[in-house]
Amino acid sequence: MIHSLFKENIVDVLDNIIDEGIHMVDSSGVIVYYNKFAAALDNVNPEEALGRHILEIYPSLTEETSTIIKVIKTGKPIINNQQTFKNYKGLGITTINSTIPIKSGKKVIGAIEISKDITEVKKLSERVVDLQAELYSDNIRGKRKDQSRAIYTFADIIGISEKMLKLKKNALAASDSPSPVLVYGETGTGKELLIHAIHNASPRRNKPFIAQNCAALPESLLESILFGTVRGSFTGAETRPGLFEIADGGTLFLDEINSMSLQLQAKLLRVIQDGEVRRIGDTKTTHVDVRIMTATNVDPITAVREKVIRDDLFYRISVISLKMPELKERRDDIPELMAHFIKKYSSMLKKNIKGVSAEVMDFFMTYSWPGNIRELEHTIEGAMNITEGQYITKNQLPYYLQENFKDTAEPGPIDSKPLKDALMELEKRLIQEALRNSGGNITKSAEILDIPRQTLQYKIGKYKLT
Repeated sequence: MIHSLFKENIVDVLDNIIDEGIHMVDSSGVIVYYNKFAAALDNVNPEEALGRHILEIYPSLTEETSTIIKVIKTGKPIINNQQTFKNYKGLGITTINSTIPIKSGKKVIGAIEISKDITEVKKLSERVVDLQAELYSDNIRGKRKDQSRAIYTFADIIGISEKMLKLKKNALAASDSPSPVLVYGETGTGKELLIHAIHNASPRRNKPFIAQNCAALPESLLESILFGTVRGSFTGAETRPGLFEIADGGTLFLDEINSMSLQLQAKLLRVIQDGEVRRIGDTKTTHVDVRIMTATNVDPITAVREKVIRDDLFYRISVISLKMPELKERRDDIPELMAHFIKKYSSMLKKNIKGVSAEVMDFFMTYSWPGNIRELEHTIEGAMNITEGQYITKNQLPYYLQENFKDTAEPGPIDSKPLKDALMELEKRLIQEALRNSGGNITKSAEILDIPRQTLQYKIGKYKLT
């Protein structure tokens, strides 16, 4: 009884919960199990498939191209194999398949194949590659002058804190070099902004800038997108260039490089070292001149230690290594960033917001900002949508930040003055003294206090000093 219930539950999971196609065939290739997702993918009723040979349901495949038939014959698994075929109804389907033999002792008695549908992802990715290839080839022939390139420059990187000034100085120096660049930073710190700026300040600024997120595509599809394919290299493959060829002369930016499989990292390393790329299924190589820039949101040293990034690839792509600081490490930049976002969304939302209340500014300057600049921007945008006056107050902030206000509220005064009030009074006196000693010159006062000028201006306004 228990065994029967267990079997029923397993079948229920395979049929209704797992969102991947699952086929099981016997040693002769006849389908013995076919879940509902596979049926929907292939546009076939399960009753039509059960008891029929696998090649009847997939007439575009042959014994040579069918992964299931190969596995039955060889007894060896095939993992993460990309396959494009026409299903029983004539529709083109692209899947990532993992096929495993079912054995009794040493005898192969069947096979199970798990298929993930990537048809639409493949179409979209290849369309983007085709458009990029068309764009740059047309530009070379002089047909268009609006070639799409990296958008941002160093002028778009806001920050006057010591860490940001040092980062921008090093990044600007790196712009003239052809060496690979690795940028590490937490999510939302602005890594891509820095990569754009480096390219736009480099001698390659008028050449292609191609960006690809390594976490967005399955391994086999990412490989074909990067290196290109030739017709017939695998079922359904067409002849098209990869991103390396399209980026020739310019920059290829690989975001979330830590998401790339180790096997694909090895192939990437060979291309970077040799400057030669070979399309999948081709016998000849093509020389490419591409500057590689990469980004990761995990500590690369930790990634190497945990075998997420190959050490030999890491040493090759991190010739120039830069770190984007978290927002909590550059609090002096918060007033300037906040002013920038208020100006940006005032124009977009047709609002006349002048700033934030003193209470909100104090909170912004002490909050930890786990989402970094992206969180700050979205906080400003959200608040401005519902602000009716000229200043954003805590009541317009996202609910989770309003809760944070409660969590960090100061306790009421007891016998002595609260530490926060005492520190504010001391800060106010020090600023007044610096202003007197400098004759009211803000730049000199900032130097005396050893703080950025922008921060001093904010504090003068906060304390209503003249």
